[in-house]
Amino acid sequence: MTKIAVMGAGSWGTTFAKVLADNPENDVTLWARREDIAEEINTDHRNGDYLPGIVLPQSLKASTDVAEVLQGAEQVYLSVPSQTLRGNLEQWGPLLPKDAIIVSLMKGVEKDTGLRMSEVIAAVAEIDPEKIAVVSGPNLSLEIAAGQPTASVASSINKETRMAVAQAASNEYFTTFTNKDVIGTEFGGILKNLIAVAIGIVNGVGYGENTKASIMTRGLAELTRFAVAYGAKKKTMVGLAGLGDLIATSESPLSRNHKAGEMLGKGYTLREVQRRMSQTAEGLSSVAPILQLAAAKDVRMPIVEQVQLVLEGKMNPKDIAPHLTHETDGPVGE
Repeated sequence: MTKIAVMGAGSWGTTFAKVLADNPENDVTLWARREDIAEEINTDHRNGDYLPGIVLPQSLKASTDVAEVLQGAEQVYLSVPSQTLRGNLEQWGPLLPKDAIIVSLMKGVEKDTGLRMSEVIAAVAEIDPEKIAVVSGPNLSLEIAAGQPTASVASSINKETRMAVAQAASNEYFTTFTNKDVIGTEFGGILKNLIAVAIGIVNGVGYGENTKASIMTRGLAELTRFAVAYGAKKKTMVGLAGLGDLIATSESPLSRNHKAGEMLGKGYTLREVQRRMSQTAEGLSSVAPILQLAAAKDVRMPIVEQVQLVLEGKMNPKDIAPHLTHETDGPVGE
């Protein structure tokens, strides 16, 4: 049995804990910040606040005791809001088991530093990058928790690390593939959130499928240019962690980023959206740092720039679509 800790009992953390627990080779414990959630998981095998209607495996255990959850873990999966990761790692660092594989399930960049989550893990917890992996793909929590077939990607610069994660994170309905392009896999998960916000905005305004398809296509070109400028492989961006995740996140009402964008398109301010959202939409906090990183590499991101203007209240959402579809660059990645 592989002893596994999952840190974070929100919708994605709980879903991934279920994925891992549905592999009979794993012994999984989930850390929950709230005692009532841990108790509900242990007693009723449910997490009604985040995964309504889903029955969790009886083998899945939960606790609010960080030390208890991390004790002896061979793999540690992190699923907390990206902007809280540094603070959490500063507290958890001394408790992380030596030589454990640390896996990021998060899709965001740190506001103040522009660091990807794997970079934050390496810097704050002083983890060897060869023991770090990231998991990303077209993964909507409720669909996966319901057992609908899907696939994802585990990426690490170390083959043994990524293979160990892929083996643990695969079962009858969930398949995890591998690659070594950590930069591309991580940026794919981050950047598609921004495009999903844009598509949500135009959907909220009331524009149709042609407009959304134009934004999605140009958005793929935009995120590919950015990721390649930072060392990603172009082919990663048309795989599960890029195009696959973009399609799933951009159109589904289950996507928090799409939902946030839709509310913006209907006229809600950023503050109102954040207040009404029960869970974090990572795309909202990633816009500014991504544009700073783009400027550093002289990469134009017109779609993300327009999203920022809407977030800042400087552009009427109904005026966004004409600008978004006027990008004249060549094919994807050029």
